[in-house]
Amino acid sequence: MSENAISCELHDFVEVACMYRYQLKLILKNKQTIEGKAIDIVNSPEGRECLVIDGNPQQQIELTQLTKLEVLTPNAKFREVIFE
Repeated sequence: MSENAISCELHDFVEVACMYRYQLKLILKNKQTIEGKAIDIVNSPEGRECLVIDGNPQQQIELTQLTKLEVLTPNAKFREVIFE
């Protein structure tokens, strides 16, 4: 596994969050907290996978920078994912 990718299992959780447009609270490796709705997964110009969050403003978060994903949407398929 390269440092430019996350495991397939973790990637699946991010895909589900986008599919259902879950409202998320993200904790990044630099301790920054970001909240917003999961929209899509895109590749940056450098080839890194990023989660698009529809917040204020819309942001792209590199998947490798995530340490925790918390789902704020009620009755979601999952509540929390820890990235290692």
